[in-house]
Amino acid sequence: MTLWIWILIACAISYLTKLAGYLVPAKWMKNQRMSRIAATMTIGLLASLTVVNTFSSGQQLVFDARICALLAAAVALLLRAPFLVVVIAGAAAAALLRLAGWG
Repeated sequence: MTLWIWILIACAISYLTKLAGYLVPAKWMKNQRMSRIAATMTIGLLASLTVVNTFSSGQQLVFDARICALLAAAVALLLRAPFLVVVIAGAAAAALLRLAGWG
């Protein structure tokens, strides 16, 4: 199969999944267990996307300035900094390391 067929299959699956979400009865969504599961899945998805974008470049595992940027943002989060400060801390750490020639 060509790449375009796989892309079209992925699009169809995404659309059908979204459509299935509209068909779920509202009573199910008011259940507290369902709310916890949905929140946990969101956190897990965000964490996995962050790890993939931090440690990979194409098909390769890389260690560059993005790791230090993530660590700087994590430290800012631990210090209870506002979200904008967290983003700026991560961006500044990556920029300084790339300026220094690492990553």
